[in-house]
Amino acid sequence: MSDLEKIGPATYRVPKVGGMRVPGLLIATDSLLQDMEIEKPLEQVRNVAYLPGIVGHSVAMPDIHWGYGFPIGGVAAMDVKKGVISPGGVGYDINCGVRMALVPLPFKDFTQSMKQDLIDRIYALVPSGVGHGQRGKKKLNDTDYRALIQQGARWSIEKGFGFAQDLQHMESHGCIEDADLETVSSHAKERGANQLGTIGSGNHFVEIGEIQKIFLGDIAKDWGVEEGLTYVLIHSGSRGFGHQICQDTLNAFIKKGYHEGLPDRQLVAAPIQSQEGQHYFSAMAAAANFAFNNRQQILHAVRQAFQEVCSIPKEEVKLLYDVCHNIAKFETHQGKRLCVHRKGATRAYGPGAEELMPLFKKTGQPVLVPGDMGRASYLLVGLGNPLTFCSSCHGAGRARSRVQSLKAWQGKDLVKHMEKQNVLVRASSGRTIAEEMPDAYKDVDTVVEAVEEAKLASRVARLRPSMVLKG
Repeated sequence: MSDLEKIGPATYRVPKVGGMRVPGLLIATDSLLQDMEIEKPLEQVRNVAYLPGIVGHSVAMPDIHWGYGFPIGGVAAMDVKKGVISPGGVGYDINCGVRMALVPLPFKDFTQSMKQDLIDRIYALVPSGVGHGQRGKKKLNDTDYRALIQQGARWSIEKGFGFAQDLQHMESHGCIEDADLETVSSHAKERGANQLGTIGSGNHFVEIGEIQKIFLGDIAKDWGVEEGLTYVLIHSGSRGFGHQICQDTLNAFIKKGYHEGLPDRQLVAAPIQSQEGQHYFSAMAAAANFAFNNRQQILHAVRQAFQEVCSIPKEEVKLLYDVCHNIAKFETHQGKRLCVHRKGATRAYGPGAEELMPLFKKTGQPVLVPGDMGRASYLLVGLGNPLTFCSSCHGAGRARSRVQSLKAWQGKDLVKHMEKQNVLVRASSGRTIAEEMPDAYKDVDTVVEAVEEAKLASRVARLRPSMVLKG
């Protein structure tokens, strides 16, 4: 870490070496740096800086950890005329993202039996686990795929899974343009055919808890966020549909030789203006729109559970915002048209951003930062920092691998352990819980402090989990 140069609060420059076209940039506090295993992720930050057309910095967020090609927690912006688009800069789980909904129920009004009934009902309504899809539902056909890919989340809403106003509370209004079903393989379509409305595996979840503390009262009031009320976080993505699109593209790009000359073949990238680059963007957009529909249908099931268990009408469970984590988007920054890759990072536009609806244009965009199922999650507001292309972290980030966590918790009754922490957990397997125990993650409080010190986003509210459905 001797080559890191501190250039501002919680902001370090990684100097150019070798064939790096731009320097790296790391967002972290001194205390985070002491606790992070940073060398391998920083190697990936440097590798990303080799990509043609990259501008500014190869950026790393405080939740950075090792990923496929790009680090998870990585941001890179490419000149649209000279640059490249990289599937590794988006990730396998295209438009993995998080949405937050507000429930008009004081959390203190929950009895223990209500909590148990609610998480049990959500577990019944929302399939979770590796490969699990919706049972007994008609599989998506080409007509369905074409419509949902073109319409984004509007497709699910028009089928009764939500309300028209939900679209105003989603990044890109729940639809990425230029999606094209013709760019998607039949294998990808088959893998996703029964997976709308499902969590998947790994770190995906539904989390319910209490809005524990308000930091910015005026913004919280504008957003309808009140201390003591109940919140819902939903974390899922494009499931097997997006995973296959990523794999198909990686295979095609490598066959074409687009990895040659790069320090890591996992960075393989095609020129944005090439036929292959355009093809990938259209397929990626298709997967992104699938993911918006997936989270929309999960929210519908959560609303149904609140109606059945707590007698709260579905329409009173209000969507606050939905953010993308793994995506490449065409955006304008400092007068330049760029393709911004965010992998394990989230957009964090500040007040006045033209892309935002009027409420969020006034305040800045909500930024959702899940932590772990035992400590906390956060709601922040974006500040639109140009140094990171208006990006922020997407979570706490792993502190230990899944294998390490599984080994550490082997043989213990983890459901009872979490109950002692006042958290009810349901999952499709005990292995998932072991992999996702709180100590597998960095302390989200320290990660968010780094984001705030670097002026990427500001804390609005601290959230305390109580009921968690894990993938």
